[in-house]
Amino acid sequence: MNIPRGLKFICMQNISWRHFDFWLLGAVALLTLFGIVMIRSAIAGNIELVEQNTVQKQIIFALTGFVVIIVVAAVDYKILSALSQPLYVITIIVLALLVFFGGALFGSARWFTLGPILVQPSELAKMVIILVLADFLTRHQDKIHDLRWVARSLALTIGLVIWILLQPDLSTSIVIFVIWFALIWASGLEIKHLLTAVGGGILFLGISLPLMLITYNPEAEGGLIRPYQVGRVINFLFPAEDATHGDLYNVQQALVSIGSGGWLGKGYEAGTQVQLRFLKVRHSDFIFSALSEEFGFVGTVVVMALLFFIILRCLRAARLASDTFGALIAYGVAATVAFQAAVNIGMNLQLLPVTGLPLPFVSYGGSSLLTMLLGIGLVESVILRHKALDF
Repeated sequence: MNIPRGLKFICMQNISWRHFDFWLLGAVALLTLFGIVMIRSAIAGNIELVEQNTVQKQIIFALTGFVVIIVVAAVDYKILSALSQPLYVITIIVLALLVFFGGALFGSARWFTLGPILVQPSELAKMVIILVLADFLTRHQDKIHDLRWVARSLALTIGLVIWILLQPDLSTSIVIFVIWFALIWASGLEIKHLLTAVGGGILFLGISLPLMLITYNPEAEGGLIRPYQVGRVINFLFPAEDATHGDLYNVQQALVSIGSGGWLGKGYEAGTQVQLRFLKVRHSDFIFSALSEEFGFVGTVVVMALLFFIILRCLRAARLASDTFGALIAYGVAATVAFQAAVNIGMNLQLLPVTGLPLPFVSYGGSSLLTMLLGIGLVESVILRHKALDF
């Protein structure tokens, strides 16, 4: 079949596969494979999860994601600048459909149910907002010192976040705000303006947090902030000495799992906290604790080193990018991986409140994994078309 010349030009112009970052791809592949192996161990003995083909689903999403990496890398990322606005509108429409009709049509306000597979559009929204903000900030980079344009970029972000908050999905909303902050910082916003933004965020938390605690009603329904979300903050700030259920129990079991792993761990499928199912949500939110018990301190250091290496390779792509748009895309992906990894690990160590943010490339979750691999594809597209420098 003959490929149209125009499509060939769009996909292949200025491409040199010798610049493809195989180190980045290799690190991502290792973490993804390790994640599948850990998920298999974490759900061992859980008949319900085994019968749901949990591991097989993760493998399918992983294979699809690596195809996505190659396809997206082959496409010139510059054409995404023109597509960012339509993608933004489509994403808002999809998220709005979930809010208004999710419970009735799809069984949840966060996921589309496609047979046995759940698709979470808010995960893909992370990559969409990176493209939208990268395009907006690139087109107005000479106005970055004008707070009116910064406010407009924030308005674009809020326009997407509001629909995610209504699902409700507070953790993903926070990730998107972090992406916005990271990109305006990378765009060259002045320190005084950055400090103003940080101060505003601290002031907002200082006012809203006491109000949430005062008005907390575990029986209440509705609202942007749900009772279970407030409860997680309360459990983090005022932990009970002994909890037998709920998020605090999960965190306590996570700490026991991490501590019992020692230096080298108890061995694959030999962790008592994991295999005896004391550790809950061990294949997704608390997979870091599961791998800590089975592979010990050394295993966790290796996993964190791979994550750190992936972040560095994304930052390298941002440094070598041929234009601001490409640099901001790579920087946005790096910020997403770094923030989610830090929050997930911090949650497992009881340094942060419990959230639903997965450990990138490792935790179970098809939409999350596919989104992260899509982000890596965007970074590869940037590095394939970078300026003529070798590293």
